[in-house]
Amino acid sequence: MGETIGLTIRDIVVFVAFFAVVVGVSMYKSRREETGEDFFLASRGLVWPLIGLSLIAANISTEHFVGMAGQGAGIAGMAVAGYEWLAAITLVFVALFFLPKFLKAGLYTIPEYLEYRYNTAARTIMAIYTMIIYVAVTIAAVIYSGGVTLQTIFGNIYDYHHLLYGIIVISFIAALYTIWGGLKAVAWADLFQGSALIIGGLITLIIGFKAIGFHSFFQANAPKLHVILPRDHPVLPWTVLVIGLWIPNFYYWGLNQYITQRTLAAKTLKQGQLGVIFAAFLKLIIPFVIILPGIMAYHLYGNQMTGEAGTDAAYPMLIRNLVGPGARAFIFAAISGAVISSLASMLNSASTIFTIDLFKRHLKKDISQKGMVWSGRVSTLVFVVIGAVIATQLGNPRFKGIFNYIQEFQGYISPGILAAFVFGLFIKRTPPRAGIVALLSSPLIYGFLQLQFGEIAFLNRMAITFGAIIFIMTILTLAFPLEVPKKLPERPGFDLKPAPAVVGLGVVVIIITVGLYILMEIIAK
Repeated sequence: MGETIGLTIRDIVVFVAFFAVVVGVSMYKSRREETGEDFFLASRGLVWPLIGLSLIAANISTEHFVGMAGQGAGIAGMAVAGYEWLAAITLVFVALFFLPKFLKAGLYTIPEYLEYRYNTAARTIMAIYTMIIYVAVTIAAVIYSGGVTLQTIFGNIYDYHHLLYGIIVISFIAALYTIWGGLKAVAWADLFQGSALIIGGLITLIIGFKAIGFHSFFQANAPKLHVILPRDHPVLPWTVLVIGLWIPNFYYWGLNQYITQRTLAAKTLKQGQLGVIFAAFLKLIIPFVIILPGIMAYHLYGNQMTGEAGTDAAYPMLIRNLVGPGARAFIFAAISGAVISSLASMLNSASTIFTIDLFKRHLKKDISQKGMVWSGRVSTLVFVVIGAVIATQLGNPRFKGIFNYIQEFQGYISPGILAAFVFGLFIKRTPPRAGIVALLSSPLIYGFLQLQFGEIAFLNRMAITFGAIIFIMTILTLAFPLEVPKKLPERPGFDLKPAPAVVGLGVVVIIITVGLYILMEIIAK
């Protein structure tokens, strides 16, 4: 595995042409971004196809092609699909219940909601949490996993310099169009990159089936195809599907700035909701184009998955060994585009939160519209440099794989943020102090559980943390209820009633998700 792949002229042309189109179109479409609303929210003019594909492109990255496929190849198997299929159901609820309230309030950022519901301190705490997690965890992790992919497909998987080159290339391309055009540039790039990653994944799946044989694959790998694992499973026991997985899902899809930012930029409520439901349908097929190829890679090359990369190298290894010139370049471009798209979304959202929630709010209250745009551009550059530096260290085995690294660190803040939002959304007399306590106690409770009860699956630790915070908020609300409930600001003429088509499509997503669980368990048995 130490040799490099010889690139053909066709490979180079396909790869360069793909990114020339992506970068060129995205920069052209965003060439006139002059105000904060232009740069951070694409002038609030996104329509449903752009929103749906942008959501998927922002979400699917080499965290999936490396981390999720790696877990599928390893101990968890097809059960990792729970992240995707339950996310589809979560998206339905986000479209119907969260999005209308956020759009009606005219929010720029998710932390902004906490100021309206609680106070300025709650908004600032969440903004700081989000900044730290984005830069030190998610941005760094996406850069690293993208570097691993480039390193494995086109270089020596044990050569640090190949990893470093991959990190530099990915960081540069993402920063280029994000700094230029903000969210509009990101959304247009996602249109191409989101489509390419689905097509590239399907090509990889077909090639894998051709190499192994359709029936042979399912017969040989039946134990890995279970989507519901025993209660004592060390990574994904069935209990997390019932309890723990909903917490990171609702936090990620409903309250995570780099995901929700494109929904906040929707032209209308209907366009935003249709975009979210479209993304939910796409989530249903993701396990088949990412996790199954990971299992295929282990079937074919499991004895070669050693060293620091381990099963994280499963998906890139499949491409490296099975895909020929031309198609290989397209799939490589699709995977590279996936990580670049996610990175661009994270950079844009981190710069949005820094500019709107911290810089403008606390450091320069009289900043001009052009000043906001330049604050977004400069902070984007700073964040990508910091993330790239941290990314060079993430190959250390103590992090137990990049997927685990992301989920564990998210566990410190997501239960508290979700509790503060959900409790405050439905319990109108929740006092500001309850929101503050929820945010501050989350890392303390989760950290204690991780230290004292590390054998408990991290998703279950998140569920326990969430339950404890809800209990604390209940006590504080009973003791210190608001005399007059707070109200969110409202954009005039905004209709909160969802279109019947949106509700119907949401029900279809839920039915298909349940059907997929039943089907996979039948196949596995």
